[in-house]
Amino acid sequence: MDALLKLLHENAALKPAQLAAMLNLPEAEVAAKIKHYEAGGVILGYRAILHEELAGVDTVRAVIEVKITPEREGGFNRLANRIAKYDEVHSCYLMSGGYDLLVIVEGRNLREVATFVSEKLATISGVLSTATHFMLKPYKEQGVLMSGERAEERLAVAP
Repeated sequence: MDALLKLLHENAALKPAQLAAMLNLPEAEVAAKIKHYEAGGVILGYRAILHEELAGVDTVRAVIEVKITPEREGGFNRLANRIAKYDEVHSCYLMSGGYDLLVIVEGRNLREVATFVSEKLATISGVLSTATHFMLKPYKEQGVLMSGERAEERLAVAP
């Protein structure tokens, strides 16, 4: 991965001047590269990772295993893209193994998530089954420990 992309992936809040100093490049060149990556669809967006409990955010998340019937000449893509377009869907992945799609859903409460699964997701033609698992507590989010500890600390190795 390009060094600039790696730095932005680790901390998107870094300013072009900071990135330029870290990469030993002119700031204008770094800014131009960022614009190029954004225009080309390499960089799709920027996001802050929140400690939702401390921020007062009450969101219910569920991980849903979805089995679907692949379509002729479209495979899983058309159905997966249809599911991914729902506002409740945070992420959607094609998986190997016992189910086809892993769908991460967010809602304001359990009822909202359950309603999405029973009235929208499960009723789509081609969806064979769903298994919903509610997320209870995050310990690590996108590489960031929720406890505030540094991730660089290595675990003790037992003999």
